[in-house]
Amino acid sequence: MKLFVAGVVLILIVETNAQWYKFPVEAAQGAHDMWQAYSDMREANWKNSDKYFHARGNYDAAQRGAGGRWAAEVISNTREWVQEKMGHGAEDSEADQRANHWGREGNDPNHFRPAGLPEKY
Repeated sequence: MKLFVAGVVLILIVETNAQWYKFPVEAAQGAHDMWQAYSDMREANWKNSDKYFHARGNYDAAQRGAGGRWAAEVISNTREWVQEKMGHGAEDSEADQRANHWGREGNDPNHFRPAGLPEKY
């Protein structure tokens, strides 16, 4: 009986503190948020809006929790690594990463919003 009670207490402690089971769902939702921001950026086709959509995708994903933050970081870093290998400028990549980090930290993505971008985005 003591072993059973100890097992129940251990399970309750682990589940209430770690909540590891939420991570995969949050990661999938975060990846969807990143895709949505990318799709919106392509649809908007608005000059100087790249940093805004970087920040917004990371912000939305991070709001999902630890899994969303993780997905945003992995996707952002992978995207910038690929672009760097394809010969895109390092300066632009650094600016994108600043916007990514800004959003992941929970800061307002509108800081990067270009003038005139439709409210839809």
